[in-house]
Amino acid sequence: MTTLLALDTATEACSVALLHNGQVFSRYAVIPRLHAQSILPMISQVLAEAGIAKTAVEAIAFGRGPGAFTGLRIAVGVVQGLAFALKCPVLPVSNLAAIAQRACREQGAKQVAVAIDARMDEVYWGCYSLKDGEVHLQGLEAVLAPERAELPRSAEGEWFAAGTGWHAYAGRIAVPVYGSDRQLLPHAEDILTLAQGMWRRGEAICAQQAQPIYLRDQVATPKQS
Repeated sequence: MTTLLALDTATEACSVALLHNGQVFSRYAVIPRLHAQSILPMISQVLAEAGIAKTAVEAIAFGRGPGAFTGLRIAVGVVQGLAFALKCPVLPVSNLAAIAQRACREQGAKQVAVAIDARMDEVYWGCYSLKDGEVHLQGLEAVLAPERAELPRSAEGEWFAAGTGWHAYAGRIAVPVYGSDRQLLPHAEDILTLAQGMWRRGEAICAQQAQPIYLRDQVATPKQS
């Protein structure tokens, strides 16, 4: 059976999940600014709990963004280091999709409008519908002012609100929803769920191609000398 490892450091949460022999082992903690020193021990813990070595891992999934610049760089660095060492492919998963998947898992939602606080008076925005146990993007992911957030033109039925953007910009996102979890963060278990579908569809990429997705054009870059 497939053995997949998933990790996420894109937001305040830091998490790891491992699928082995049909079982999921995971660690999750909300620990802002402690991701770099916590992620590798968490990986070691789930591997130990499953009773396997790193070499058993067939592919590594990760939250590829959008999210915090530093957190995304940590994730990509760890994933590339492990994938190069293990000679295994990687599976980049949207953090917006991961939040939507978690809302479906924990809240029973079927359609989820996700907003992550992007700072600078903006949100990372994406809308997802659940089909066959997996969320699918409706429209495009974007970074925009809260007032510009909207459901896809083809949207029907009820939508659930998820993510810190709904809390940070309460009252400014004029999208009709029937319920919300405004503190919901990505969890590696949900990244793992989405990664399994990608793995079955042959969407894995080589470690060298693993890149963070910021959505915002203006990110921290070294100054030109």
